Amino acid sequence: MELLWKDHMRVQVIRLVCAVLLVTLLSSEVAESRKVKTVGTSFKYEAINCRTHSASLTDFGGVGDGKTSNTKAFQSAISHLSQYASKGGAQLYVPAGKWLTGSFSLISHFTLYLNKDAVLLASQDISEWPAIEPLPSYGRGRDAPAGRYTSLIFGTNLTDVIVTGGNGTIDGQGAFWWQKFHKKKLKYTRPYLIELMFSDQIQISNLTLLNSPSWNLHPVYSSNIIIKGLTIIAPVPSPNTDG
Repeated sequence: MELLWKDHMRVQVIRLVCAVLLVTLLSSEVAESRKVKTVGTSFKYEAINCRTHSASLTDFGGVGDGKTSNTKAFQSAISHLSQYASKGGAQLYVPAGKWLTGSFSLISHFTLYLNKDAVLLASQDISEWPAIEPLPSYGRGRDAPAGRYTSLIFGTNLTDVIVTGGNGTIDGQGAFWWQKFHKKKLKYTRPYLIELMFSDQIQISNLTLLNSPSWNLHPVYSSNIIIKGLTIIAPVPSPNTDG
């Protein structure tokens, strides 16, 4: 009973932290380049503009059975939609289902939208997590001296990026990584659920982030960021999953 109460309190505290982050990170512009209207400590949060072009993950061979890898489907879909970056941008829709995937990278002028019954399941196949260099400000990995595994949803040097949904879920299946961490069997630092680097005009909203391997959300060396309506859930003993 005590553990359940702690889990409940942890979710409540993380929600409060996300709300504080929203107030702290908002500047004079939002992810759609519109002004934020403020009254005291509250915000008028504008609706997300529709992209000019849209596609579904199933258009690129995606299978939401929780078993089939969709890494290539995500990569193919995003590569195809990149042609619309200068034409109003594009949206990739993830319908209801359980979509197993490894790491994939976003593009500029792009929206990733998860249906309320969509679950992104992080792959437990290490080969689907490419290794990259440590963060410049760290100089080395956090879990191991070498680099780090690319985050599940990753991007660098981007402009105008939205990751949102009808409260769909991104499930990091973190127990796989937590065990390796505790047993000191990691060659590289654990991946995060969402990481955007050196980017501008970012919006991440209306999602449930579940059981991340490590940090849940990491916008770094970036500006003009909105974080809104996130629920972060992980067991109390899980390492580094609190934000």
